[in-house]
Amino acid sequence: MMVSITFDVEHDCPPYLTTRRGMREGLPKLLDLMAEKRVRGTFFFTAKMAEEFPGLAKRVVDEGHELGSHNYNHERLDTLDFETGRKAIERSLEVLRRFGDVVSFRAPNLQLPGEYYGVLEKNGVLVDSSKAAYKGYRSGVKFFGNVLEVPASTTSSVIRLPWKIQKIIHSRLKEPRIYFAHPWEFVPMQGERIRWDCRFNTGDKAIELLGRLIDYYRSKGARFLTIREYYDLYGKLKRG
Repeated sequence: MMVSITFDVEHDCPPYLTTRRGMREGLPKLLDLMAEKRVRGTFFFTAKMAEEFPGLAKRVVDEGHELGSHNYNHERLDTLDFETGRKAIERSLEVLRRFGDVVSFRAPNLQLPGEYYGVLEKNGVLVDSSKAAYKGYRSGVKFFGNVLEVPASTTSSVIRLPWKIQKIIHSRLKEPRIYFAHPWEFVPMQGERIRWDCRFNTGDKAIELLGRLIDYYRSKGARFLTIREYYDLYGKLKRG
């Protein structure tokens, strides 16, 4: 059983807010939890947040997690002309690679037009995780050229649902199970004027539920992988 815990590291709840509470409060809590549970994850940073919080980007790398790109400043590639999108991707990689090796990408809002796979490949990206099963993508893990697509399994709010409901969802997911969340979900967002599904069970409750999710899979003998590690696994199958 293969499971990945991933995070989209961005400012608070775009496009509704521009604050950084998730960076200042949520991300340190997440890193503490991952250290406590001895699980390595993938952190898809917007390069802008890495520039503003270089200590946190460095901590991610120093603690053995994978650093990936979430574009420069959360630019949605499906709303940009191709050249603007290409430059945003390349700028993000240039900044993030100051902190360590970056070979994974996730597009904001999980929207990656197909023409960008070539941009990713040209710039040394091996793995993308921008497609989503819950948004209708049904092809599973597959190569687009030489870029491996590893789709997200569920929307981020699933990990904040009551545990009895979560367990039903987890049991029905196909492998590999790719979860993602955002640092801002781990600070209390109940008072913000944002969508209800972005507010419920945020804060310490979200931390508790994520810890329970990790324990659940560990009890089942699951193997926790970073997104980069799928390239090693599926690349061997492609070459073989």
